[in-house]
Amino acid sequence: MEEMTSTMAEDGAREYLTFTLGKEEYGMDILKVQEIRGYDAVTSIANAPQFLKGVINLRGVIVPIIDMRIKFNLGTVAYDEFTVVIIINVLGRVIGMVVDGVSDVVSLLPDQIKPPPEFGTGIDTQYITGIGTTNGQMLILADIEKLMGGADMQLVENSAENHLDLAA
Repeated sequence: MEEMTSTMAEDGAREYLTFTLGKEEYGMDILKVQEIRGYDAVTSIANAPQFLKGVINLRGVIVPIIDMRIKFNLGTVAYDEFTVVIIINVLGRVIGMVVDGVSDVVSLLPDQIKPPPEFGTGIDTQYITGIGTTNGQMLILADIEKLMGGADMQLVENSAENHLDLAA
């Protein structure tokens, strides 16, 4: 299993922000999170990948907004007042992730994390660092750097840059 880079307490526990997509609960390294905010209208970008909802201007920074349901092939859902955007800072980029909701921050010890399964999940296991268990509940631990570092994310960056060029 790959080395996970997260907040580590003296007992070896790591902290994860938990969020929901559909009926599944996911976790991500808390250190990648910049802020959590409600969903606001975005500026759409023509010819962008379907999972790229558009961009927002966050205190002078143009932030691409990714719908994680579409990215994980979980279908679409109507956005409402409970829809949340997690602003993350990963691989030197600021990106917004649209999720159904944010649940909690949990600490997991190494023995509470198992390797990802080879099959049977709705998402590609290359984006999963492991499955955590806490209080009898399973948590899919997402590898945010892999998820946000692929070739399709280069399309997002190119789309956002093209939008900036057109807006100038």
